Amino acid sequence: MMRILHSLPRTHKLLLLPVATMVTVLGAHKIATTYEDMQRDNQPLDTVLVPLEDNATPGLPSLELPRSPVASAIDRALDATRNHVPISQLQAQEFVDVDFIDSAAEYASFEANMRSSTGNSQPLILKTGVASSTEAAPISDGSLDLDDGARHVAIVIGTVAGGMLESTANQVAEATSYEDVSDDELELFDEGPIVLTEEIAADTPYVPTWQTYRVQQGDTFAALAEHSLGLGYREAMALLDQVPDKNILTRWRIGDTFEYQLDEDGHLLALRLMENVRDGYLIERDSIDSDFEVASIERAGEASQRLYAGTVSGSFTRSAQAAGLSSAEVSEMARVLEKKLDFRRDTRRGDEFRVLVESDIIDGQRLDPRVLAVSYEGERMDLTLVRNPEDNHFYSPDGESLDPAFDRYPFSGHYRISSNFNLNRRHPITGRTSPHKGTDFAMPIGTSVVAPANGTVEMVGNHPLAGRYIVIRHDNGYKTRYLHLSQPLVSTGERVTMGEQIARSGNTGRSTGPHLHYEIMVNNNQVDAMRVALPENRSLQGTALASFQEETAPAMAALMSGEPGSVVAVASAPAEGNADEDS
Repeated sequence: MMRILHSLPRTHKLLLLPVATMVTVLGAHKIATTYEDMQRDNQPLDTVLVPLEDNATPGLPSLELPRSPVASAIDRALDATRNHVPISQLQAQEFVDVDFIDSAAEYASFEANMRSSTGNSQPLILKTGVASSTEAAPISDGSLDLDDGARHVAIVIGTVAGGMLESTANQVAEATSYEDVSDDELELFDEGPIVLTEEIAADTPYVPTWQTYRVQQGDTFAALAEHSLGLGYREAMALLDQVPDKNILTRWRIGDTFEYQLDEDGHLLALRLMENVRDGYLIERDSIDSDFEVASIERAGEASQRLYAGTVSGSFTRSAQAAGLSSAEVSEMARVLEKKLDFRRDTRRGDEFRVLVESDIIDGQRLDPRVLAVSYEGERMDLTLVRNPEDNHFYSPDGESLDPAFDRYPFSGHYRISSNFNLNRRHPITGRTSPHKGTDFAMPIGTSVVAPANGTVEMVGNHPLAGRYIVIRHDNGYKTRYLHLSQPLVSTGERVTMGEQIARSGNTGRSTGPHLHYEIMVNNNQVDAMRVALPENRSLQGTALASFQEETAPAMAALMSGEPGSVVAVASAPAEGNADEDS
């Protein structure tokens, strides 16, 4: 060992000297003890007693002892194994005498002399004491003193070896085993640990999930139902008969999507088809042995109010679209204004308009636009209108009604007058003079016909000359007649309100082309519907006016002072329909 120490660099020597000192001391003591034990025949081994300080706890040697140079050197060596220790931090007092071999030999000779002189065959007992040097010196009572450094090293090594620094009496007392292990169980581990190589499948119930299919070129429902949905031909045809609108399954376009669920055997359990982002159908069944049930889907949107503003520069429609309104919103706005504003004659370049529109937002799309308020400031007309939530009609801020008590036209939009009211008109078929006691509007078959005022249906019939027709008696005493209809939508005795759809136009009876023949009768006499004086409109008064102004105040404030293009208000719309969108 000394040769090894001498061959190391000086820095390593400084670090290893304390460790070598500890090893040498303990090794010499072990050699002396082993030699002494071998001299005893058939005698039990004696315990080497190390006296402790008064403050030591029973069973646990005290570590609070004065530190010697050897102990400090050991700590320094341990620190060097964790972090770099500069040489400048090493002190000269850390050099110790390593001549422990001679000391060990002297100790062995001293112990033999003591036994021969005293006739005592028992080993010497080591006592602690304060020594002025690192060498062990014999004393007169037959014991050997250990210096503080050696005693500290012995206590630390013995404590760590016995696990006394981290163990307690309670933990040792509680350590036990409550279960016996049989020999058969132990044999399982004779060849090493058991490794599971196969996974045991858990028996979990099947849960169907929604899958999405995108229509590709050449796809048909019949073929797809058989190959992908697990339906036979008869099942597919029966399903077509159950769907209210067969076009949703037969008229597909490339890129359309639908969602479906299959059972664990690949048979169809549920099918979700959407006509648009709002409306669709949910077709489902509990198992392949049960019948399909069809429910309607109507997705609820988020009601959003947005303000638009613009200036007329040419066409009013293009100007409104340039302001950000969609085609549907422009149509709704024009329908509101057309009862007071003639877009061909009254609009001028530079006129300004503002409109507050409420729409349902679904998947980023604005649906079902509803004009809440609109203002038009032009060269020929200034107009401000607000929708009344109570009756859904438009009024001025002062409560004056936009809708007359009796509308001039029984339809929405503009249609050409093909034949005016004329008592001397020559009949286009017979060539004879035959009074024309109504007004004919050329319009496509199926155009919606509405009631111009509140009233009661007096007659619904079919005539060889007039075709299908309707007669309504209105509350103010007037009567209206509608001839050449394709389909009446009301029945005799039914109550109708202004603006309610009552029929679809057609070309039945004696007619030269699709049109609507419209008559107004005053005191049972036909009059010119385009010139007759109609009842005055009805305005809000009293509590109705106060309630209207209070309810429309937010809309008026947004219309007049809101920032164009901004979202004024957002409110969640209530859910509607027979099936939820996430069913």
